[in-house]
Amino acid sequence: PKELLGLTATPERSDGLSVLDEFDGRIAAELRLWDAVDQQRLTPFAYFGVADNTDLTQVTWRRGAGYDVEGLTNVLTADDAIAHRVLNQLNDHVENIQTIRALGFCVSVKHAQFMARVFNNAGLESLAIWADTNQSERESALQKLGSGELRVLFSVDLFNEGVDVPSVDTLMMLRPTESGTLFLQQLGRGLRHFPGKRVCTVLDFVGQHRREFRFDKRFSALLGGTRRQVQKQVENGFPFLPAGCHLSLDSVASKIVLESLKHALPATWRARVEELKAMANPQATLQNFLEETGLALEDVYASNRCWSDLKEEAGLPIEELGEFEKDLRRAVGRLLHVDDESRLMLWSSWLAAPDDVDIENLSVSENRLLRMLVSSVVAQACKKDTSLADGWAVIAHHPQVRQELIELFGILSFNQTHLHPQFNNSNNLPLQVHARYTRIEILAACGVGEGARVSAWQTGVYRVDDINTDLLAFTLDKTDGGFSPTTRYRDYAISRELIHWESQNVTRADGATGIRYQNHESTGGNILMFARERKDDRAFWFLGLARYVSHEGERPMAITWRLDHSLPGDLYAGFAAAVG
Repeated sequence: PKELLGLTATPERSDGLSVLDEFDGRIAAELRLWDAVDQQRLTPFAYFGVADNTDLTQVTWRRGAGYDVEGLTNVLTADDAIAHRVLNQLNDHVENIQTIRALGFCVSVKHAQFMARVFNNAGLESLAIWADTNQSERESALQKLGSGELRVLFSVDLFNEGVDVPSVDTLMMLRPTESGTLFLQQLGRGLRHFPGKRVCTVLDFVGQHRREFRFDKRFSALLGGTRRQVQKQVENGFPFLPAGCHLSLDSVASKIVLESLKHALPATWRARVEELKAMANPQATLQNFLEETGLALEDVYASNRCWSDLKEEAGLPIEELGEFEKDLRRAVGRLLHVDDESRLMLWSSWLAAPDDVDIENLSVSENRLLRMLVSSVVAQACKKDTSLADGWAVIAHHPQVRQELIELFGILSFNQTHLHPQFNNSNNLPLQVHARYTRIEILAACGVGEGARVSAWQTGVYRVDDINTDLLAFTLDKTDGGFSPTTRYRDYAISRELIHWESQNVTRADGATGIRYQNHESTGGNILMFARERKDDRAFWFLGLARYVSHEGERPMAITWRLDHSLPGDLYAGFAAAVG
């Protein structure tokens, strides 16, 4: 089902609208692919990206539509050797080709018929069906595939979704698919549980593509993260996968994918400016630009630049500039991590009507939320003793920056990747479990200080006496050379509920800090945990409240903490693997 793949079914009503239209297109709850596999709701998969030597560089490409179907078909059906390569790879990657139940996704009717003919001639019972195939033939074909009478069904845009054949254990991606949604839908056809099915084998055939083709879309949908993060996953052999899953590219396919990831998009600032000019739309929005170019937010905000800089250089109209325009624009890119609805909605409403913000009458949590925003944006433009009200006034007097922030937050609100369990606390902390926060935001949320700027926090622990709380912020992967031998503590997830954490070297088990950690519950103290995978991640995932379980040794203490909220499947996969 779509819900198990991070997608949501949108049944149409009689008036042509979908259920999602009633909720502004927002999803209240979802179970993403990684979580579904981790929770054993879906079958693990073994994905093999295989280079098939087909040259697609001369096939016509239409912006917004992709490859020309007829031209693509002509290349893929030009020689039986192409289909025989598929057969050979299939034979190499499955235990017994004569027992598979497979779906092959083709580019056209001619392509599906071509593949079925070659497979049948090779002694593998196969059939091609497409949209015009009558209902009874479709149902018969599916029944035969399910029973094993038929080994392979080749289809054209027919079985991407809504097909319930749990016995399917093999998928062949025979068409170049860059759509992340379509790729997940196709993958989902083989992940239903079925007696005796331990894994779904996925063969993805990779040809020589035009520069316009986007591998990052499909891999981002599968792996999550930015294009740069996907690139690192490919380079490192996909280290973070759910238990039982395998994903690999052969050497040629890996080279093709990496070249695509590096060069498919306008890579320089000047190229991006020219792309915006080419849109010839004075009212172009950040969302329009991302959709038109395929760029990620991280591309626009690279090298301390921003959307307003891009608009200005491309000659598009912008709002009146403020006194600290440069400093505030540089700060916008520091907010790309924001991923919870409470911040995004409240901040957007305040930015839209800054004069209506009555700081004196805000609740404690609202005051802290405002300070989280102000301290993140105006730190370089204000003095240390600048009040929160004066800091907010600085933002209010920069209309172009406010407009950009509103646009950015609107995009981020649709990019949320995790549900946020209710965080029960009595200290008015405006934090959401499994959302991401910078050190500045964490301290502002905990009421440390009161002005527009937040004092620096450089260490991994911070004691907030006013609320009897210890903040533990740690980096899991310490292999990048940025940590000295004395600070490479071993922090990782033991399970989805248990975290292994090592204290600072000066912390003794029988010292004041060590005793406080051990007895925090009996003394009414709180332990809040924040984790990031790498040092270059600006923000930390808030893991929520943690409770002392046990410890070993001292200086440092190796403490096991139990989380009130279990880690989502993707975070657990990353946090558990990072130590390796």
